[in-house]
Amino acid sequence: MNTGLANRGTILVISDTDSFLAKSLVGKLGQKGLDAVFVHDEIKEIEPHKSNTSLMILFMNEGLQIKTKSLVYIKDIASDTNAGIILVGDDSGFDSIKKTIPETYVLEKFKRPLVMDDLIERIERYMEENTGEGRKKTILIVDDDITYMRTVYEWLKDTYHVGMASSGVQAISYLAKNKADLVLLDYEMPIANGPQVMQMLKSDSETEAIPVMFLTGHSERESVMSVIDLKPADYLLKSIGKDNILKKLGDFFGRY
Repeated sequence: MNTGLANRGTILVISDTDSFLAKSLVGKLGQKGLDAVFVHDEIKEIEPHKSNTSLMILFMNEGLQIKTKSLVYIKDIASDTNAGIILVGDDSGFDSIKKTIPETYVLEKFKRPLVMDDLIERIERYMEENTGEGRKKTILIVDDDITYMRTVYEWLKDTYHVGMASSGVQAISYLAKNKADLVLLDYEMPIANGPQVMQMLKSDSETEAIPVMFLTGHSERESVMSVIDLKPADYLLKSIGKDNILKKLGDFFGRY
């Protein structure tokens, strides 16, 4: 699986001690042609690699925990760059981590005693699927209905990187720090509605090229057509189910 994995970003292997296992992993990943770097759980060591990080492996040694301020920084990297996180440790360590890093940020947990080959296979698979030409597309969902937004997130999260924003302001803030391949935008929202948010996106050179699909109720179909000059990529009825939305998005990205 290592063919063509080089030049796909850095894998940060992070530990609070000079872990033999962690450093051994770096060596083995290097033999696979992957760019892996060992760092301690110090922000000053992690920071130089931030912009090029594709994946972070957190080793939690027995009796010791990665510093909370470092965990917050790691979470921010994952949020800003869509870098994945894999944990290596035990249940107590995993429970401690989730107080700072939400479960949705964690790809997988490997318990000790570690089976190194299983971890390496998972890393290779992640790099194959999420970096370079094989990377997952990123979709931002913008909807003030939090329950509906989280439902769509659950539908899409295994196939795409998914961001969420409950207002136009949050969407603009997200896109200022993150790239997106598509915005799923609720047509009817308070303060700034979907068309107004789309107009803001189209007026900014950094976001004008991002395709937008409106999320609408049945009664809003004609309204969507009235703003066709904004050139939305499409619109999806909110009554759409999981299978249909995945097919619709799959067809859309297959065209681009």
